Amino acid sequence: MPSLFDPLRIGAITAPNRIFMAPLTRARATPDHVPTALMVEYYSQRASAGLILSEATGISPQGLGWPFAPGLWSPEQVAGWKPVTAAVHAAGGRIFAQLWHMGRLVHPSFPGRGQPVSASATTAPFKAHTYAGKQPYTEARALRLDELPGVIDDYRTAARHAIEAGFDGVQVHAANGYLIDQFLRDKTNLRTDAYGGSIENRTRLLREVTRAVADTVGADRTAVRLSPNGESQGVNDSDPEALFRAAAAALSEIGIAFLELREPAFDGTFGKAERAPLAPLIREAFAGPLVLNSDYDAARAEAALAAGLADAVSFGRPFLANPDLPRRLAEHLPLTKDDMRTWYSQGPEGYVDYPFASR
Repeated sequence: MPSLFDPLRIGAITAPNRIFMAPLTRARATPDHVPTALMVEYYSQRASAGLILSEATGISPQGLGWPFAPGLWSPEQVAGWKPVTAAVHAAGGRIFAQLWHMGRLVHPSFPGRGQPVSASATTAPFKAHTYAGKQPYTEARALRLDELPGVIDDYRTAARHAIEAGFDGVQVHAANGYLIDQFLRDKTNLRTDAYGGSIENRTRLLREVTRAVADTVGADRTAVRLSPNGESQGVNDSDPEALFRAAAAALSEIGIAFLELREPAFDGTFGKAERAPLAPLIREAFAGPLVLNSDYDAARAEAALAAGLADAVSFGRPFLANPDLPRRLAEHLPLTKDDMRTWYSQGPEGYVDYPFASR
């Protein structure tokens, strides 16, 4: 049986271990969403991961509404990413870019954004992170049918830009209540056209985006992230088992490099997630490598591999404060605790100053 420290073939690349770095928004780009020198150091420090999945990266101004988050739509952004990927490769690592459209979670206070877009005219709960602090979300408008080809083209362009910037592949962010997830789940998709109603219709945008990206960079350099087992930022579904089985089967048919599932732990009392993980059901429908994420430690990750539930596990918060996480897990070294106060700050503190293990 495989362990966390065995290599894994994922599409066009081979990961030297099965400890992936999950996407982690860190807000260290410029206000114009251009990667910075600080990001070069941060990512290269973590190059021992089997695969780095970059922080969520905007495909267009319409789709990005997070302060100091990076993008992949402009020449300046492509140029900013090149030193990052070069440094990761020089340190022996591999890195995919996560492609992000936030949909209704984009706040109109961001320059040039206007009213946010979504599957339907709905409003997200809670408050948006903006340059002026937290502000209530505003109602999104439903994307028109004639606008959807342009959104798909934005994914295609961002994927091409990612390869130009030196990334080894891309991951389509279809999780966590963002645009594609808003189309997938029936709490936010109230459409009655070809993109709403039936599961076939609600998975249409996911299928079309993934195919467009795969046709652009190769299916073997394309991955997808889903979050099946509960509400995320006000997005949920009445029959997630049927929905996500269908989505997984469609992605399997496209032949993507891997599928990642963000599924919070379930303790039987709905303490962390609304239902038990759907990974076993999705495992049956998806033929490629499956990567699990959320709340894993080394023991739980090894158990998932041993049970055949996963081929790799992506770690988020442990990688924040432990740039050498694979070594620490292999040698059973203590883990440093991350500082939530610095998750989204703009300086080096809590970003590139966490120590490597001393022995």
